[in-house]
Amino acid sequence: MSPMPPPRASTEGRDRRVEQEIAQILRALHAEGPQSEAELAKLVGAPFWEPGRFAHALTVAASDGRVLRDEWGRLSIP
Repeated sequence: MSPMPPPRASTEGRDRRVEQEIAQILRALHAEGPQSEAELAKLVGAPFWEPGRFAHALTVAASDGRVLRDEWGRLSIP
């Protein structure tokens, strides 16, 4: 009987493009500091992304704890 495989990393199996989009978001927040969602979308060029991609990438990043939202709604990195 073979042993059970190790658990998957949280990003394994995810759309590779969403990881690239999250990386863009994190770079922008690192370079520019906390931003509103609208400001961040402009910084990363989200209006040129496919519909829903920015919101999805932001949701995934937030659920992973890579992006935080403060009491004023501004987004930042931990």
